[in-house]
Amino acid sequence: MTSPKTAAKTAAKTEDPTSVVDDAAAAPRSARKIKADPYLSSEASLEAARAALEDIASAHDVGEYLGLDMIQERVGTLRFACLLPGYVGWSWAVTVARVPRGRHATVSETELLPGPDALLSPSWVPWVDRLRPGDLGPGDTLPRVLDDPRLDEGYTATGDKDADQLAIYELGLGRPRVLSAEGRAEAAQRWYEGAHGPTASEAIKAGGKCATCGFVVPLGGSLRLLFGICTNQWAARDGSVVSYDHGCGAHSETDVAKVASQWPPNQPMIDDSTIIPVDLTTP
Repeated sequence: MTSPKTAAKTAAKTEDPTSVVDDAAAAPRSARKIKADPYLSSEASLEAARAALEDIASAHDVGEYLGLDMIQERVGTLRFACLLPGYVGWSWAVTVARVPRGRHATVSETELLPGPDALLSPSWVPWVDRLRPGDLGPGDTLPRVLDDPRLDEGYTATGDKDADQLAIYELGLGRPRVLSAEGRAEAAQRWYEGAHGPTASEAIKAGGKCATCGFVVPLGGSLRLLFGICTNQWAARDGSVVSYDHGCGAHSETDVAKVASQWPPNQPMIDDSTIIPVDLTTP
């Protein structure tokens, strides 16, 4: 039976909406700070944890006990120093738990975890993202990328299975895939900003631009507006794509400055470097 005093306090809290409720009691269990469980860090639990680590490591690779990290009520992780060579900053982790009102912990799992100062390998990057221009060697073959954004379908989609194999005339050769607008823009940006564009050292020092050079053959399609192919065997970019504002010293219309002769005009050239001996004894 509830006492009158208790009933009065309950009624006051119900009627007064401004009554203060204990934050710790009202907070969800997941938001409360979990207190350390002495049963999980007892000597018996530590011995059980070290015994479990012997299944994945040698006894001399397990160092001192570092502490207990609580995961939730009655569940925590015991940490031990790792003495393995090359694993500085790592620690052995043994997750232990106990049942409600139980005083003995059992081992759930064991693992080796890095600490904040541990030496870690670089983040895994798929090979397709690691590959760089120039990495492909003789005999190497790249796998086919089905969803490559740089390519578009080279056939018209008419709905007819046989007619779908008809190539668009402007694309030519009946290729199954052709360069997409994104692929053209990506290539043009790369060429223009690299050694084939106007910022290359040879282009900055050149006396003429490729746009006025007779050795440049324009590309086909939309790329012809910006780029051509160099055909001068004496040029550094012979056989390569060049932007029209690129340039080099092998320009078809540039010439070297005329150097005047060091000899005065209309004066005989006398070779005084050779001395002819004279026989003074001859009368």
